[in-house]
Amino acid sequence: MKTIEPKGVDPTPPGAKVRYEWSGFPWWFIGIVGVIAFPAFKILTDETWREGFEFIKDGMVLTVVVTVFGFVLAMAAGLIVSLGRMSSNVVFRNLAIFYIELIRGIPVLVTIIFVGLVVWPELIGALGITGRGGLASPAVKATVAVGIVYAAFIAEVLRAGVESVGRGQREAGMSVGLSRFQVFRGIVWPQAIKNIMPALGNDLIALLKDSSLVSILAVRELTQMTKLWTGATFQFMAGYLILAAFYLLLTVSLSMILQWYERRISTPA
Repeated sequence: MKTIEPKGVDPTPPGAKVRYEWSGFPWWFIGIVGVIAFPAFKILTDETWREGFEFIKDGMVLTVVVTVFGFVLAMAAGLIVSLGRMSSNVVFRNLAIFYIELIRGIPVLVTIIFVGLVVWPELIGALGITGRGGLASPAVKATVAVGIVYAAFIAEVLRAGVESVGRGQREAGMSVGLSRFQVFRGIVWPQAIKNIMPALGNDLIALLKDSSLVSILAVRELTQMTKLWTGATFQFMAGYLILAAFYLLLTVSLSMILQWYERRISTPA
């Protein structure tokens, strides 16, 4: 699919409305199906591949859980950081900038290890929480780690979206007696979300793929389950082709859902 900017004068900001047109047969999708088809065929016809599939698929639930809750955490924290980034208070603004630059300046894997194995255990230890269940579980550590990482990226996306709405529109809302919160909720946010949906979608897909890095914390998601199975059977080709097919299926499905949602919110009422 390709996007074409609407012609004529439009009162909404650039990018707020997008018109989608047919751009030909989706050969790329046929290619993706072909890549997934080979592991699928082997799973149906080869007992070893079938055993690997049955073992690895048990990590699907944790992969989805870490992705969804990690993204929710990243959105909540990112919104707070973005508001601090735009604040007129010099302390809040500099703290937000420090956080963003710190997280973006350190490799994702290093941050996940540090948060999961140092920061989070120290924090819950200070609260008197012990054991491996509940807040101390590897899944919670992984979710917090990816949430902290992606909050920095999402904060910048949210800031850019909010600042893309003209200052005059905010002032017009204030002039008719709306509070700052009402202006944000009724005027700024509806326009900003349309502008930032593609970037937020990209961050969600990137988070889904980076969830594979939490295998370093012994979280039994897809990648960790693949490592365990291939380590026991030495069937590396089968294991990692099955893993690649799982991630392709997840990311392409998510991408298509996001494209549908972008078309839906971009269509004029």
